[in-house]
Amino acid sequence: MSTGSEPRLIGVGMGPGDPELVTVRGVRALREAPAIVVPVLDTGEQGRAEATVRQHVPGGKLVRVVFALNERTDRARREAAWDAAGERVAALLREHGTVAFATIGDPNVYSTFGYLAQTVTGLLPGVRIETVPGITAMQDLAARSGAVLTEGTEPLTLVPVTAGSGVLRAALDGPGTVVAYKFGRRAGEVAQALRDTGRLADAVWGASLGLPGESIRPAADLAGAGPLPYLATLLAPPRRTTRGGKL
Repeated sequence: MSTGSEPRLIGVGMGPGDPELVTVRGVRALREAPAIVVPVLDTGEQGRAEATVRQHVPGGKLVRVVFALNERTDRARREAAWDAAGERVAALLREHGTVAFATIGDPNVYSTFGYLAQTVTGLLPGVRIETVPGITAMQDLAARSGAVLTEGTEPLTLVPVTAGSGVLRAALDGPGTVVAYKFGRRAGEVAQALRDTGRLADAVWGASLGLPGESIRPAADLAGAGPLPYLATLLAPPRRTTRGGKL
C-alpha cells in the first residue's frame, strides 16, 4: 500500500460470492480504508459484493453508490450513472484520502471498477489507483466441479456471451478451454454452440457459487434448465485422452 499523501482509490476483488474466498490482503484493505464503496442497482437491492463485504467488516463505513450495472442499450443513462458515481467517490476521496471499492470477482476482469477509476482520474488527476486481486468465478467453478482449466500448452479463452454467440462459437472452434461469462440469458444459444462444436459432453456450468442455491451441472442439462442467473459461468475444456498429452 502507498504511504504518500495523494488520495488512493483501491479496487478490492471480493471473489465470486463465497465470503471464505476473499484474500487476506483484500480483507486488510477493507478494514484499513476509512470508506468502502459498494455498487448497487438503482432499484436498491443488496448486491453480491456488498453481501460479501458485510461478512468481513462492520456496515457503518459502507457507502452504497448507484451504478447502471446492467444497462447496455441506453448509453446516456449509463454514462450519467458513471459520472454521478465518479463524483460521489471523488468527494469521498477528498474527505477521507483513501477509499476502497468492493467488486465481485477481480477488479481487472470485466469489472465496473475500471470505469470508475477512469472517471475519478479525470476528476482528481493526482489520485493513485490500486487493485487487490480477487478469485474469479472460473477458478471457483473449476475447483468445485473438478474441471482442469489448462494443461501443458493449451490456451485459455475467456468470452463474455454478451458479445454475441458468434464470438463464443469462434472460441469453441479453437483449442484449449473456453470460459463463458454472463450467459444466463442466452443458455439455449450456448447449448447449441457447444453441441455444434463437439464440446457439450465435457462442459460444465455453475451459478451462485458458494452461496445458498448454488448450482453446478453438466452443460448437457442447459437445454432444459430454463432461465439462468445472469452471472452464470461455463467451462468447456478440450478433449484430453492421455496423461501429459498437451505438453
